[in-house]
Amino acid sequence: MTPDLASRFLVALLIGILVGIEREKKRNGSSPHPIGGIRTHALLALAGAASAWLGGELQNPWLFVVVLASVSAMAIASHLPGSREVAQPDRTPTLTSEIAAIAVVLLGGMAATGSRELAVALAVTLSAVLAFKQPLHAWVARIGLDDLLAGIKLLIASVIVLPLVPNETVDPWQALNPYQLWLLVVLISALSLAGYVGMRWLGPARGAAVTGLAGGLVSSTATTLNFARDSRKPGLASNGSTFAAGILCAWSVMFLRVLTIVALLNRQLLSALWPPLLLMGCIAGALAFRHYLAGSQAAAASAEPSTPLKNPFSLSAAVRFGALFAVVLVLVKLAQQHFPSGGLLAISALAGAADVDAIALSLSGPTGHQAAPTATAAWALLAALLANTAVKTAMVMLVARGSVRRKVVLAGVLIAAAGTAALWAGL
Repeated sequence: MTPDLASRFLVALLIGILVGIEREKKRNGSSPHPIGGIRTHALLALAGAASAWLGGELQNPWLFVVVLASVSAMAIASHLPGSREVAQPDRTPTLTSEIAAIAVVLLGGMAATGSRELAVALAVTLSAVLAFKQPLHAWVARIGLDDLLAGIKLLIASVIVLPLVPNETVDPWQALNPYQLWLLVVLISALSLAGYVGMRWLGPARGAAVTGLAGGLVSSTATTLNFARDSRKPGLASNGSTFAAGILCAWSVMFLRVLTIVALLNRQLLSALWPPLLLMGCIAGALAFRHYLAGSQAAAASAEPSTPLKNPFSLSAAVRFGALFAVVLVLVKLAQQHFPSGGLLAISALAGAADVDAIALSLSGPTGHQAAPTATAAWALLAALLANTAVKTAMVMLVARGSVRRKVVLAGVLIAAAGTAALWAGL
């Protein structure tokens, strides 16, 4: 006997006790009687640990297989005619307790052979799955067939298709990377699905705000497009304040994200840009909070039953946006190659229409477009932000429906005017 060996069997015993406590509660409750309680599962875990250890000592793994087969036979016997069905004919037979018993034997064997940490983690997971029966069943009941198919499509696009896409430029202008474009498609689809889940679980106003804040950390453009598309769904056009709050939350995070990039890379440029960037972010955040309150009050005051939300997931719509984004990237690249002397402001505005982070990194870096003067770099970055804001506002005007268009346009004009005035006053 060594401390290490003793700890292995102790972990196996604790695994059996942990699962056995949960099964004991179920046996005393309203569920069909399990295969055993705390003592039975403790013994099962020790049997698995002992057989696995003894099989290793004797170099005969069949000892563990025999124990596992015996427990499986007992599990099968509990479902034979005259066992559970006769004892509780009004119950629907399940295999949960029997599978849990087999899992305890396997986990006991894992603990005895040295994989204690993994065995404990799996035992905790097993106990959680057994204990949270009702919440899990309620969660599954809320998932519709459309929701399930949307999730599977997203998993196919991200887990299967994305790794197969080449991660290098494939066009003569060195502008299009298929991997990055498909990643954008996956991102837009994921944001659409996440926004739908957030609105269902947290309510329209709170769900839109949370989705906007999270989406703004990744892509405010994709988040804006997502909410604009959602406003077209039947019964949702009246949620203009809710969608405007989500869009402006994403914009506010975008301004603060650019401010953080500048602060980390170029303190001199930060001294000129922090007033307009902070002001634009605060205005977007204040308007988002105002629309959030308006959306919450409208939902609380409405006496009519709300229209059930439908899953807005659309992979084809995300692909169309990805194709449009690819065209914009090519146009920006062509402008940079054929009109290098066209002015930093024009190039920054073109680049900002597609991606603000790229031009922010370029202007804030050590070379900073051939070390442009601070005032010029500040105006160039502001031009990129204004162009990006204009593009997202145009998206809302063209795609969205309802009052969200008016609210976002007014916010865009106010943000652009305030940012321009603040930079002009500071320089």
